[in-house]
Amino acid sequence: MSAFSFSPRRVAAMVLRYWYLLRSSWPRLLELIYWPAVQMLMWGFLQQYVNANASAFARAGGTFIGAVLLWDILFRGQLGFSVSFLEEMWARNLGNLMISPLRPSEFVSALMVMSVVRLAIGMVPVSLLAVAFFGFNVWSLGLALAAFFVNLILTSWAIGIFVSGLVLRNGLGAENLAWTIMFIFLPLTCVYYPVATLPSWLQVIAWTLPPTYVFEGMRALLIEHAFRADLMLEALALNVVLFALAVAAFLALLASARRNGSLMQTGE
Repeated sequence: MSAFSFSPRRVAAMVLRYWYLLRSSWPRLLELIYWPAVQMLMWGFLQQYVNANASAFARAGGTFIGAVLLWDILFRGQLGFSVSFLEEMWARNLGNLMISPLRPSEFVSALMVMSVVRLAIGMVPVSLLAVAFFGFNVWSLGLALAAFFVNLILTSWAIGIFVSGLVLRNGLGAENLAWTIMFIFLPLTCVYYPVATLPSWLQVIAWTLPPTYVFEGMRALLIEHAFRADLMLEALALNVVLFALAVAAFLALLASARRNGSLMQTGE
């Protein structure tokens, strides 16, 4: 066979293979719609806020830098949890862990600790760079920062636990969820603009998400110089519910994975 021969049939066969792979994995299909939708919603709502509130936008000051840093706590906290879990999948070590004396609660606790470790390694230098380049000191928020952090890290752990359960049950075909699921919260939790910017029906959804209260609280602190303890308590209550649901879902997915034998099959 000539090295320069070209077969459309072989090309079609490979395309068919990739199409079957795509069609059989709902996370892959979802991702194709997911990114354009998230980008469109976030920047569209931000543009609406800027157009309708030019004066408020001018007074926003360090809220954008603060929002970026707090968003990173949420995103990196979940990612740190999920990546530590995925490393066991990549090493094909999960089956060994599940037949060891290690309990699921101990495994999850270790992942939560590693989430904080990874987050600290990334966030502390970045927060110092924000001081050096932009004069924004997130540490000056004091006790408010502690309240923001606790609520954001609880949400990130809840999402991480749920995603880990999905990967346990569905294999590495669902791995992309670990990298992408948090971004659906970007437009809905109003990271860069107030909740009032959203349509009224979407505001109802936004207020069911704990991070929304944190970002609203951050804006109130930086713009109005008022710490909204009520928002933090509401976020904490929602986080307790969200965390409990995530743990229940993880245990159910783990049990399902054991019944279906997918613990030993870490492929796609």
